[in-house]
Amino acid sequence: MSGFQNKIRQIAKDTDKYLHQYFKKQDAKSYLLKPMKYGLFSGGKGFRSKIIVDTGKIFNIDYNLLKALSAAVECVHSYSLIHDDLPCMDDDDIRRGKLSTHKKFGESTAILSGNSLLTLAFEILSDKKLKLKNKIKTELIYSLAICSGHSAMAGGQYLDLNFEHKKVNKLQLIEMQNKKTGKLFSFCCSSSAIIKEKKLSIKKDLSQIGLQIGLLYQISDDLIDVRGNSNKAGKPTKRDITRGKATLINLLGYNNSLEFAYSLKNKITNKIKKYGTKSRDLLESLEYIIHREV
Repeated sequence: MSGFQNKIRQIAKDTDKYLHQYFKKQDAKSYLLKPMKYGLFSGGKGFRSKIIVDTGKIFNIDYNLLKALSAAVECVHSYSLIHDDLPCMDDDDIRRGKLSTHKKFGESTAILSGNSLLTLAFEILSDKKLKLKNKIKTELIYSLAICSGHSAMAGGQYLDLNFEHKKVNKLQLIEMQNKKTGKLFSFCCSSSAIIKEKKLSIKKDLSQIGLQIGLLYQISDDLIDVRGNSNKAGKPTKRDITRGKATLINLLGYNNSLEFAYSLKNKITNKIKKYGTKSRDLLESLEYIIHREV
C-alpha cells in the first residue's frame, strides 16, 4: 500500500495548499480564522479528496478543478467533525491526536467555526475563478447542500444520537450510516459526472456507488473502534460500546460485520469495473478501506 499512501498524501497536500491559498483571500481580521484552520488542517487523511480525484480520472477532469471540489468537501467534512466532537454530541476531547476544537477554543467558538467552514465550502464552489458554467456550479452547490443537510449528514447525526442505548435493526442502522457518512461520499463520486454533464442515470449510479463506499468506510471505522489502536487511530477507541452507540458491529458481532463488509466491497467492485481501466485508482481506494488500520 506504499504507492497508495504516497498518492493519498500528495492529494491531501495539494488540497491543503489550495485551501491555504484560499484562506489568504479571507478577511484577515476575522476572529474565527484561527479555530477554522485548527479544525481543518488537523492531519486528516484526505480520503474523500482521494475519491474525488479517483472518480475525476474516469472522466478526464482537470486536476486543478478536482482540487477545488476536494477543498469544498474537506471543509464540509471538517465542519461535521468539529460539531461531532461537541459535548452535546459525541463529547470527544481528542481528534486526530490533538485536542478537539471545542477543547482548544471553547464550545461556542467551535460551533461558529464549524458553521463557517460549511459556508466556506459553498463559497469555494461559487467562486468566479472556478472555470465552470453557472449551471454546473449551481448543480454542484445544490448537490453538496443536499448531502450536508437535514436529510443527509445532519439527519444521520440526529439518528446516531437518537439511537444510543436503543435496540435498532439492521435497516435502521444502514439508513443512519448512509446519511451520516455515505451521502458526502455520494457527492465525491457524482460530482465529476455533474461537471461533465453526464446523463442522470450515470449521476445516480455514481451517487449510489459513493453511498456504498461511505457505508463500507463507516463499517471499517466501527471495526477499528472495536479492535484498533488508540495511538494509530488518533482518538480513543472502544468508545462506541461504552457510549451505547448503535453500530452494525454491536448488532451483528465483529465477524459477521466483517463478512458483511467484504460482501459489500465485492458488490461495489463489480459496479466500479463497468467504468473500465480508468477506474483502477477507485478500486485501489476500495481495497484500502477494507484493509485499513486507522
